[in-house]
Amino acid sequence: MREDPTGRALQLLSLLQTHRFWQAGELAERLEVTERTVRRDVDRLRGLGYPVDATTGKYGGYRLATGAHLPPLILDDDEAVAVTVGLRYAAEAAIDGIEETSLRALAKIEQLLPDRLRRRVSALHSSVISIRGAADGDIIDPEALSVLAAARRDHEHVRFDYRRGDGESSRRLVQPHQLVTAGRRWYLVAWDRHREDWRTFRLDRLRQLRPVGGQFTPREIPGGDAASFVADSIGPAPRRREAKLAIRAGFAELEEVLRFVDHTPIERGADSCLVLIRGEDLGRLAMTVARLALTAPVTVLEPPDLAETVRRLAAHLAASPP
Repeated sequence: MREDPTGRALQLLSLLQTHRFWQAGELAERLEVTERTVRRDVDRLRGLGYPVDATTGKYGGYRLATGAHLPPLILDDDEAVAVTVGLRYAAEAAIDGIEETSLRALAKIEQLLPDRLRRRVSALHSSVISIRGAADGDIIDPEALSVLAAARRDHEHVRFDYRRGDGESSRRLVQPHQLVTAGRRWYLVAWDRHREDWRTFRLDRLRQLRPVGGQFTPREIPGGDAASFVADSIGPAPRRREAKLAIRAGFAELEEVLRFVDHTPIERGADSCLVLIRGEDLGRLAMTVARLALTAPVTVLEPPDLAETVRRLAAHLAASPP
């Protein structure tokens, strides 16, 4: 029998915080005590503010209920690291006001971490950097997230004003089905009542969001996967321009440079190759040519305007300083 009441109570709390139903016999076996001792330990937890529900009878047991306030949590090593890392990157989310709140919570937890866990978390944080992708206009109102989450849970209609990418605004009445994150952006997958079709909405473009009552019957999202639906909706960045390049190097020498370039090899010779590259505009194509030119001589075969842009770039780079 475990004689340490404090340690036993903490172990009991750790089991109850899984929020599953535990039969009294199961807890007694785990704690190596009698069921009477389990009842006393449960009463001790209740006295500390933990709401523990109990059922009686042959199959009676205990479950940790939702309380009016947040009592202290018991986390194992992996859970503590996961919470700390999650707070660290929640501080970079594009949600208005969450940065400061996350950092406050992170500071409190990191002060309590033992050295062995603090070193794990520190090693991870020092090895990862984030690209800041959201501009000020991309910030999400946390209240909008709460309203949409509740409406999705309760199958309730919501209405909002929506600004499209071209600047046009319209009033929408929708049935929210799923919230999806993609990097620092948030999307809503919903059935649009007026258009009688599925739509994807960026949350930073929603204004005057409010539930309007009236419940709906959930539909099946096309393909059955909201994440895939959003990925198909937003699609990859458009590639509007193409260019054919003659490069005085074997294709194998260029693979590392072309790794992040939309390209198609046309001819592969031992010491030269023809490559078709694609980009969003003339400037990006010119930058790709410049990057390739650091590895080998490049000739732009087409289009003519890119060849002229590259010549102008080369002349400016070779010019003497004033």
